[in-house]
Amino acid sequence: MGLRTGILTRIRAVAPTLTVAHQRVAERILADPGAVASATITELAERCETSLTTITRFCRELDLPGYAELRLALATEVGRDDGRDRGRPLIAFSPEDPMSKVVASLVASDTRSMEDTAAQLDLAAVERAVAALSRARTIDVYAVSGSAGVAMDVQLRLHSIGRPCHLWKDVHDAICSANVRDHRDVALAVSHSGATAEVVEPIRVARERGATTIVITNFPRSPLADAADILLTTAAQDAPFRVGGLAARHTQMLILDCLYIGVVQRTLDASEQAMDRAAAALSRHRLPIR
Repeated sequence: MGLRTGILTRIRAVAPTLTVAHQRVAERILADPGAVASATITELAERCETSLTTITRFCRELDLPGYAELRLALATEVGRDDGRDRGRPLIAFSPEDPMSKVVASLVASDTRSMEDTAAQLDLAAVERAVAALSRARTIDVYAVSGSAGVAMDVQLRLHSIGRPCHLWKDVHDAICSANVRDHRDVALAVSHSGATAEVVEPIRVARERGATTIVITNFPRSPLADAADILLTTAAQDAPFRVGGLAARHTQMLILDCLYIGVVQRTLDASEQAMDRAAAALSRHRLPIR
């Protein structure tokens, strides 16, 4: 992730790959970034029960020169969030919560995740992905479980505008398809964790065969990210009763929408013709509305 990425987003993204000592530092920062922004390096080391060297190495894990830059990044983000999030409900649920709070919390959670995703999204990488999808002979999409539901939407839409796109949810079928890909093809993998073997295996095979690989994941240091020619990251946060792919689906859809619209823009005449023909063919299946 680039330095323009929000510091808290970057910490969440790399946290699963950190050492135990560095994870303690990350947890302390995420729990109260404002307090850390005003703390000295010695104070933070004491709160995390670790050494000054560990704090410095943690900063370097985030591509920051040192602790002063970490404090500045935290202070900047906390100051921005104070203005943006004032009055928003907490992202939490309990059995006693009325549906009005559930709705408000879901809106706050999803809006925040989508804003964070948009802020850190590598637009140059999006453009490269769109170019690859627009010229691909065949597009394979690999996803399972919750991510497969999101992936199915973009597969259907790309297929409807004449792009030869197939979604593979079974790992055996996915690997067989990946095995016949080459430099003319694109393989697109969607996984929140980036560690799902059933998605990692076929994307690796597709890359070995020469296909352009596009990966959408929340974790840029994941095994899936390692197999990407083009990496697009989300910035979803888990919430009570909504973890993993369930928490990430709106951020995944944001990126997939960008890819779809980008392909339509590049193939406008052909896409419009395909959509018009589909609308005409489906018109007989629409019942009258009273």
